[in-house]
Amino acid sequence: MLKSKTFVKKTRSGGVMKIVREHYLRDDIWCGSEVCTECKQESTVLQRDACLESSLCSYPHYLIPDTNVVLHQIDVLEDPVIRNVIILQTVLQEVRHRSAPIYKRLKDIIHEKEKHFYTFTNEHHRETFIEREPGESANDRNDRAIRVASKWYSQHLKTSKSDAEGLKVVLLTNDSGNKQKAEESGLLVYKCEEYIKSLIANPELVDRLALSNDDKNEITASKVLFPEHLPLSRIQAGIKSGSFLQGTFRASRDNYLEATVFVQGEGEDSKEVLLQGLQNLNRAVHQDVVAVQLLPRNEWVAPSSVVLQDEGAAKDDEAEEEEEEKALRISAAEAARKPTGKVVGIIKRSWRPFCGMLNLSQIKESTRHLFTPADRRIPRIRIETRQAATLAGQRIMVAIDGWPKNSRYPNGHFVRSLGSAGEKDTEQEVLLLEHDVPHQAFSQAVLSFLPKMPWGITPEDMVRREDLRQLTVCSVDPPGCTDIDDALHCRELDNGNLEVGVHIADVSHFIRPGNALDKEAANRGTTVYLCGKRIDMVPELLSSNLCSLRSNVERLAFSCIWEINHQAEILKTRFTKSVINSKASLTYAEAQMRIDDTSKNDDITKSLRGLNKLAKILKRRRIEKGALTLSSLEVRFHIDSETHDPIDLQTKELMETNSMVEEFMLLANISVAQKIYDEFPDCAMLRKHPAPPPSNYDILLKAAKSKEVNIHTDSAKALADSLDVAKVDGFPYFNTLLRILATRCMMQAVYFCSGMDSDFHHYGLASPIYTHFTSPIRRYADIIVHRLLAVAIGADSTYPDLMDKHKQSALSNNLNYRHKMSQYAQRASVAFHTQLFFKSRGILNEEGFVLFVRKNAIIVLIPKFGLEGTVFFDSKDKAGPNLVFDEEGPTLTIEQHTFHIFDKVKVTISLDDSNIQHQKIRMALIDPVIPGVSVAVPEIEPQAKKPKLDR
Repeated sequence: MLKSKTFVKKTRSGGVMKIVREHYLRDDIWCGSEVCTECKQESTVLQRDACLESSLCSYPHYLIPDTNVVLHQIDVLEDPVIRNVIILQTVLQEVRHRSAPIYKRLKDIIHEKEKHFYTFTNEHHRETFIEREPGESANDRNDRAIRVASKWYSQHLKTSKSDAEGLKVVLLTNDSGNKQKAEESGLLVYKCEEYIKSLIANPELVDRLALSNDDKNEITASKVLFPEHLPLSRIQAGIKSGSFLQGTFRASRDNYLEATVFVQGEGEDSKEVLLQGLQNLNRAVHQDVVAVQLLPRNEWVAPSSVVLQDEGAAKDDEAEEEEEEKALRISAAEAARKPTGKVVGIIKRSWRPFCGMLNLSQIKESTRHLFTPADRRIPRIRIETRQAATLAGQRIMVAIDGWPKNSRYPNGHFVRSLGSAGEKDTEQEVLLLEHDVPHQAFSQAVLSFLPKMPWGITPEDMVRREDLRQLTVCSVDPPGCTDIDDALHCRELDNGNLEVGVHIADVSHFIRPGNALDKEAANRGTTVYLCGKRIDMVPELLSSNLCSLRSNVERLAFSCIWEINHQAEILKTRFTKSVINSKASLTYAEAQMRIDDTSKNDDITKSLRGLNKLAKILKRRRIEKGALTLSSLEVRFHIDSETHDPIDLQTKELMETNSMVEEFMLLANISVAQKIYDEFPDCAMLRKHPAPPPSNYDILLKAAKSKEVNIHTDSAKALADSLDVAKVDGFPYFNTLLRILATRCMMQAVYFCSGMDSDFHHYGLASPIYTHFTSPIRRYADIIVHRLLAVAIGADSTYPDLMDKHKQSALSNNLNYRHKMSQYAQRASVAFHTQLFFKSRGILNEEGFVLFVRKNAIIVLIPKFGLEGTVFFDSKDKAGPNLVFDEEGPTLTIEQHTFHIFDKVKVTISLDDSNIQHQKIRMALIDPVIPGVSVAVPEIEPQAKKPKLDR
């Protein structure tokens, strides 16, 4: 049966277009139930014995949730207890339009066989399709469609000549109007909350209920604490007229009463608005999109240098808070003041489930507790739970439901428990969830696109490929590396020149555009390396086997081959898909030993020596052009093979061979960038590193000046040259510290699409163009670059998305996000393992250097461990020493002693695990000795806790 839907649509030019869509109605849409004998269905989803012990429904029943129940109570629907649910097409479509993340979660539940969720296509079923009546809103029409489908189901199941006596359908809705109409038409209908509370056997499900608006009002005090948020229409008008600004709210990690709103402008014209005080933050949460109004100039303030954590009991008494807010408003120099504003409305909430821990209420029998998120930028959340005693000491996940204007904290509900706090697996899970790192096992759909084993190179694979198996190719990597992306060769040509090849794993041969494996890799964006664990971007069969360029096996590669003279000048460049057979997989140390061992003269060693000689010339030339050599301390843990705990911690040493590999990777990346840009000027995926704004260098210049050293920052070359000559007699570590500080001044390097940007320059490498080509096993950007290069040399076919600059640009944004998050996750993993290391060490005394000076603290770097920590000079309990902070220096004078950046200090290091969720490395000053501030040198206890080795 054919229906037609007619509606009018406004076109861009302002005209009106009439659209007629055909809508087919069918008789062969089945109900999906095991009890049904009417429907001619081959397989069923809904079970015969759909029994859930409920005090409201003592009979077997199926559930039909309406759209709002799905949108607000998805946590409940995901619970394994809830089964045999009918999801109507009307509901599915509405959820899809209103929330992409919840739609994805709903689709995942529908695909889980043991959940027995059935999608019923009511909009195309002859008996359940309804037309919108004149004057009826779309919302009312959809509610009616849900009621009609529910009615059809209950009658359909009644007429089924089956032995399922009393199987019924229960409609769940939170809309009073909808519930009343459903009852009038004789349907079984309950509010979601009353149904969940009736489940006798599963009382814990109540904790997962999101609060409805009625409940929210009960919990909060009557006193209004925050200004009302403006409605969206007012906000849009205000943004249009320029009286409001739209931006992303970024809460401060160090100060819960302060935040900035980043307002995206045209090109360089972005700005930040400072917010201070609870009223001005007005219930915005980190990463929300908000509307802000600037305050009059005379109310502008400077960012605070005070560190304030929202700790202690639930602060519903504002006295202490007002004290803290006053402490922020220290009169600042006019120049230091920033544009300051207040949040007037929320445009888009970016709430996600947050990891953290429960602070149990002091009130006996109370079911209301405060939850403290692991991320210090997120406010505490008030939740209701009856299982608080069980959840104490566990890491849990909580979702925010709302933040009324009369509540000090947002309200939320319990989602799930992650395990005991402090346990390695739990903490790793928290770390991955908090940094939004996709880490679930690869699905069957993804794995189905892997090549079938045993795999071998076929004659078809050899078409358009060069056979380079005879070349002396070898790889050089860190110890224990199984995902080997790159291999190198160098040999002398008959004409006296050298041929150098960089051979990269041909991952794009195995991952074809648009399939499930490709989509998963694009979403993950990068492999994430944590201490002792790797979260792969592609399944292990590829990452550690078929794509890994291991020695003595044939592997497919993408090769970049140059003819180079002995002065390291490139005479010819060519690119080709190839087959190689690596002759050795070496570590950096093994390669170094071969180069240095004069008795060795085999082909591999000769190749390595040739590469090393050229790399030194290439590096010198790069540095002459202004490339920066920066420094950051990387640490390596020695892990106990049985307990997997860290037993030693050292900073990584870099060898000549590290630099050798790096030079050729850079050369390959630059050569490929030029090639793909020449071929595809509009859609090449490139990588740029913007020059930092001059103000970024303030701290570096002040630090150098304090030691009477001049640093020039007008260009990368000026910076590189002045860093090279920056030395202080008797202070050999000064130059490294300066480079560490210079690294902190840098911007983040980012991927971008060449057709969407005009500034390609890479500041750090001093290269006019750059991309990533050399690590396709662990970075998705490299796979795109491989595809572009393959099309450019005629080795593979193109596809529409590859040539679409808007799609490429959107992909770049995701890759930049994933890349940034993976770096943060790696740092968090190092921090956690550092804490584990110090846990078994008691108190250590170490030498360090002051990196930064704050108003009430100094930040100290311990080079031996690559560790940074804060020494605080004021405590809440006792009167602090006399502190004088001078911003110009910056210096901090305590009693009679003045601290400058780079001062040498001696500190005690210990782990403070009094707050299990935010364990901290605590540092206290030993030297210089300041009466009342520094501590006595502790007796180093015998290290009884060291792991025994005589097992």
